[in-house]
Amino acid sequence: MSSFRFPRPATLLTDVLAVAIVILLAFLPYPDAVFQARGLLLVPALLPAALMPFRRRLPVVVLAVSLGCSTVTALFGVLSPGVMIAIAVAAFAVTDRVARPVGLLLVGAASILVFFTNAMTLDGEVFDSRALQFLLFIVLAGAVGDATRSRREYAAAMRERAERAERGREEEARRRVAEERVRIARDLHDIVAHQIAVISLNAGVASSAIEARPERAREALTAIRAAARTVLTDIGGLMSVLRDGDTDAPCDRHPPVGLDGVDDLVAQVEAAGLRVDLRRDAELGALAGSSDHVAYLAIREGLTNAHKHGEGDRAALAIRGGDGVVDIVVTNAVGEESPDATPSGHGLRGLRERVAAVRGRVVVLRDQDEFRLHVAIPTAGDDA
Repeated sequence: MSSFRFPRPATLLTDVLAVAIVILLAFLPYPDAVFQARGLLLVPALLPAALMPFRRRLPVVVLAVSLGCSTVTALFGVLSPGVMIAIAVAAFAVTDRVARPVGLLLVGAASILVFFTNAMTLDGEVFDSRALQFLLFIVLAGAVGDATRSRREYAAAMRERAERAERGREEEARRRVAEERVRIARDLHDIVAHQIAVISLNAGVASSAIEARPERAREALTAIRAAARTVLTDIGGLMSVLRDGDTDAPCDRHPPVGLDGVDDLVAQVEAAGLRVDLRRDAELGALAGSSDHVAYLAIREGLTNAHKHGEGDRAALAIRGGDGVVDIVVTNAVGEESPDATPSGHGLRGLRERVAAVRGRVVVLRDQDEFRLHVAIPTAGDDA
């Protein structure tokens, strides 16, 4: 059940004003008798006044009735100014409320009808100024109504565009937050995972060698202490970055390491108990700074996984250059009885994202008892 809503003060005021003008023009004393409606002609002269409050909801009906009233008065030789003003008000409502082609067509047809009926009232004087002034009012009212409708549609389009832009900014902000979370998680993995793996592996070495080879156990414990100190320092750096709100800064405080740090990485891994067969081409293509760091991370991820998930204590690392790419291949043995030995966690997922960011590719293969990580990264000359 629809509830009645009292008109707004501005709407009510314009309705009262329109009704008052039509009634006033019907009763004003005119020096020219052609403008004065008397007797029963006051009915068609005043009827449009009663329709003025409905011109917004029923503009076409109000225009049609007003035209009918003007035709009736014209047949009796009266050119009622009140009816003409009512037609002009209705013409404004039609072009303001109805679709533009329909509104312009209706106002054009109304203007033609008024033109000929007024000429009939004035004994065929088609261009009599007394008739043309009312015709001008009708055409002008229709043009103003069309301009009002266009301005309202333009304002609505601007609001919609602004809302769409605001939604776009919100979606962009959510996307950036999601990307930032992934980046922080990836950097946290880079900081923690390798050192935790070193700690775990050295803890195993220390526990197995503490009685038979105490000096080897002491070396393992020293490595554990260094790795723990490193990871605590790096996590502290990450926390300070997040507290400062500078999430665009790198999460660790160390400069990014490239392929020139491979020898130190291999020595660290071998100290943890994994022997690495390193084969490296003497001439490698030049890698950009970010690509060089990603190549180092790929080697570290591959060797860490080989130590954690591999079978035995050996792994092969090959670094080759050619055809515009640097190929990195890490191979290690896996046990057939351990189908879950193929790593597939967050480390490789993050590695794939990093390699894809420098237009590289990652291929992971397991062939019977061998696991292979193959990373191809374009050189600087092929990165454009």
